[in-house]
Order: sequence, then C-alpha cells, then structure tokens
Amino acid sequence: MNFLCTHRLLRHFCAISCLLFLAPLLSHAQTPQLYSAVDDYLRTQTKGLPGKTTYSIGQLDRRTELSPCNAFEPFLPSGSRLWGKATVGVRCLGPSNWTIYVPVQVNVTGNYLISTRAMPAGYVVGATDVVVRSGDLSRLPVNVVTDQTQAIGKIVKNGFSAGQPVRGDLLVDPWAVQQGQNVRTVSNGPGFSVSSEGKALNNAIAGQVVQVRTASGQTVSGIARPGGIVEVSH
Repeated sequence: MNFLCTHRLLRHFCAISCLLFLAPLLSHAQTPQLYSAVDDYLRTQTKGLPGKTTYSIGQLDRRTELSPCNAFEPFLPSGSRLWGKATVGVRCLGPSNWTIYVPVQVNVTGNYLISTRAMPAGYVVGATDVVVRSGDLSRLPVNVVTDQTQAIGKIVKNGFSAGQPVRGDLLVDPWAVQQGQNVRTVSNGPGFSVSSEGKALNNAIAGQVVQVRTASGQTVSGIARPGGIVEVSH
C-alpha cells in the first residue's frame, strides 16, 4: 500500500471517529429542550388536579443517545396517569423518528375524607361519619374522596374501618326505589302518557332496571327514577 492510499484511509477513519464522538454531544445538547417540553406538558396537564400540585422530572440514563430532533411531542402512555410516580413519553417529530420515556413524580396536596367509625356494607354515610384531613393525595388510594358532598348520603358498598380513607369507588348512590316500595310506573309515547301504581320487587339506584308488580298482578320492567318513579318503555 503506497503512502497516498494510506493517507486517504487515515483521513476517512478520522472523519468517522469525529462523527461518532459528536453523536452523543448532539443528544446531550438537546436535553434542555426535551426537559422543557416535558415541563410545559406537566404544567398544563396537572392544572385540573385537586389541591396544590408539585412535580419533578427525573434524569435520563447518561448512556442514552438520541438522534437530532427539531420538535418534541410529550404524551401520557396508555393506562398511565399523572399521579405519584409516573412516566411521560416523548416523541421526536422530525427529522429523526424516536420515542423515549421520562420518569416524573407528581405530588398533590389537598383535602380528603377519612371514616370516623366502622361502616358496614349498606350503611348510609352521614355528616358525622367522615372528617376532613389534609395530606399528599398521591400517596393515598386511587379514587380517594376529596369533598364531603361526594360521600354524605351515599351507601357503603364494602365495609370501612374507622380511620380509613374514604374511596369513591366503594360508595354507591342511594336507592331511588327500594324493594316493597309503592311506585308509579310511567309510559310515554307519541301523543299519549300512561301511569299506574305498583310495588317494586327489587332495590335500584337512579338509572338502574327495576321490576314492578302492577295492581293487576302483571310484572313489568322499567328504569328507576328519583321520587319513586319507574319509566317503562312502550
């Protein structure tokens, strides 16, 4: 191999080495812009959370190398929520095509309810059965109740022990119609409205199906409404 050929190969090798060295530098130079996009996303998405919200953005792995990107699109991965330890995805919209996931921590400080006494299933929650506390909601069970109006008058679906955070998914609306209650069935149609008296055969909250035995002994099904009304389709 002559000197000229060796010199050309050496120049080519140096050029490739420089590009490989610069690649991670380009990715690190983009990190502030990427974090800024995540910060803007979190600021917008956490506005509707109850209480006072603070958040922090975790660091990416130092070994992470990303191709140059001119525009970032943050998103929330499917099945995730911005609550406690979470992850925000970031897509590069061009000229490269990659996706990365950034760890974040979202803390929400606000009011929540705890039970003041044991409440069995079927118990109707009263004003003295719950008390307001303040703390980090992101450390509490999902669906914790944050306002008394969301609990008072509701029926306990599963039992609560005293001092337990009250969860909305363990409460149901009160019965609109109760078994054995005298109800009025109403059937409306084009140009007519028919109503009759009957007796409910099961409990139902508003919007649920309830069966009614009419005065004639016939059993009909309808939708329970507040005030002992049952809507029967015709």
